[in-house]
Amino acid sequence: MSEVTQMVRTQIQLTDDEARALRRLAAEDSVSMSALVRQAVDRLLAARRGTPEAEVRRRAARAAGRFRSKQADLSERHDDYAAGGFAR
Repeated sequence: MSEVTQMVRTQIQLTDDEARALRRLAAEDSVSMSALVRQAVDRLLAARRGTPEAEVRRRAARAAGRFRSKQADLSERHDDYAAGGFAR
């Protein structure tokens, strides 16, 4: 059984251009303008919260070993190479 989410009615003000664009996007996606606003709010909140540490670690583990370097001593001198790259 799906969970029912309690909604809070609120009012926002948009410019004519914003309202027109939002209305057009809602029609294209066959959703309400409210649904698009909620999606945008969810994305903003997620971005502000940042990526959970477990997800960061999972992504890092997946990336490990996927890239190659022409530097044979990269594992020993990575700080030197990084400093040189930032100095440019």
